[in-house]
Amino acid sequence: MQRKIARENAFMLIFESVCKRDETAEEIFDKATNVRGLEVDDYVREVFFGSYENATRIEEAMEKHFKGWKKERISPVSMAILRLGCYEIMFLSDIPAKVSINEAIELSKKYDDEKSYSFVNGVLNAIAVEYSK
Repeated sequence: MQRKIARENAFMLIFESVCKRDETAEEIFDKATNVRGLEVDDYVREVFFGSYENATRIEEAMEKHFKGWKKERISPVSMAILRLGCYEIMFLSDIPAKVSINEAIELSKKYDDEKSYSFVNGVLNAIAVEYSK
């Protein structure tokens, strides 16, 4: 599977976990793969479960860079995209931060409000700077 498609599938799973807080990661994953037939590979599995298991650490990193935004005001789509990008930047050293940021911006342009990509870009750039030290 192409990485771009895998990243989009991982985003969909992460989005579901943002919206369905009463379901476990395993339940979300099983329904997506077994009921809806979502295609997954090792990358999708790692990013989804990794971002779920590290959600607290990822959210703390993100919230430091929200700059005047309250978490409640950020759309679930943007939160899912940010979690995906943050996970890649923080935990996947084989993916350059620039690639993670660019792909997050593209997801934001495709799935979120037309102005959200600049917010996503700003937060992820700040995280990339913080984690490149």
